[in-house]
Amino acid sequence: MTTGASTPTTPTYPARPPRSRLRTFLPLGVAAWLVLEIWLLTVVAGAAGGFAVFLLLVAGFVAGSAVVKRAGRRAFRNLSETLQAQQSGTAPTTGRGNGNGWMMLGGLLLMLPGLISDALGLLLLLPPLQKALSAYAERTIERKLREATPGTLGDAFQQARMHQPDGKVVQGEVIRDETPGSGEAPRGPRPSLDS
Repeated sequence: MTTGASTPTTPTYPARPPRSRLRTFLPLGVAAWLVLEIWLLTVVAGAAGGFAVFLLLVAGFVAGSAVVKRAGRRAFRNLSETLQAQQSGTAPTTGRGNGNGWMMLGGLLLMLPGLISDALGLLLLLPPLQKALSAYAERTIERKLREATPGTLGDAFQQARMHQPDGKVVQGEVIRDETPGSGEAPRGPRPSLDS
C-alpha cells in the first residue's frame, strides 16, 4: 500500500494530426452523389421507362469501354515510340500531356452506372477541357512541391527529381576505396564479385 499522493500520468501518445477537409467531406459527397444518381435514374425511368434506362446504361458501358481501350492503345503506342526514339538516340517527338489520363477517366466515368457520371465522362472527352485540366493539375502539383516541408513525401520527391534538361546527370555520392593516409587507391587485382 502506498501512502504518497500519486501524480496523474499523461498519455505519451503523439498528438493525432487534424483531419483534413477532404477526409471529412469526401464520404458525404460520395453518399450525396449516389443518392442523386439513383433519384435521377428513377425520374428518367418514370418518364421514359425502365427498358430505356437499361439501354442507356448499357450504351454508356459499351462507349466507356471503347474509350478506355482507345486511350490504352494510344498510350501504349506513345510509349513504344518514345522507347524506340531513345534507343536510336533521337529526342522523342511525342508531346507531354496528350490527354490519355483524362480520356481514360472519362471512359471509366462512362462505364459507371448513372447519368451524372456519364455527363462528366463525356465532358472529359473534350480536348479543350483536357488541356485546361492538365495545365491546372500541373500548376497545382508544382506549387505543392515548392511548398513541401522537410521530411514529407513531397520533399523526398522534390529531392529525387532531376532538373537537368538532358537527363544524363545522375545525382549520387562517390565512395573511394582508399587506405587512410596513403592518398591513392590500392593497386593490384580486385576480388571477384561472383562469390
